[in-house]
Amino acid sequence: MDVQISKNEGRSRFEIAVDGEIAGFTEYFDDDGVRQFPSTETDPSYRGQGLAGKLVGYALTATREEGLKADPICPYVAAFIQRHKSYQDLLVE
Repeated sequence: MDVQISKNEGRSRFEIAVDGEIAGFTEYFDDDGVRQFPSTETDPSYRGQGLAGKLVGYALTATREEGLKADPICPYVAAFIQRHKSYQDLLVE
């Protein structure tokens, strides 16, 4: 299984592909130094494989590298940050 994660700036989302097929994405909007994550979706046929976690981890690492804070509007992203303490510094005050 070939898994690739990329930032699709044209569609304002991070995407995860499995064997060249989009398996999921997390949307984002950047505003005044804060990256909002309104939703994360995984194709039902790919659920249960840990892909959403890999995708959100990648997106949050990219957010940190770009010097932005994170606003996890999406419940999945918020729960991911709660479970992974190393990302809590990204949260908006």
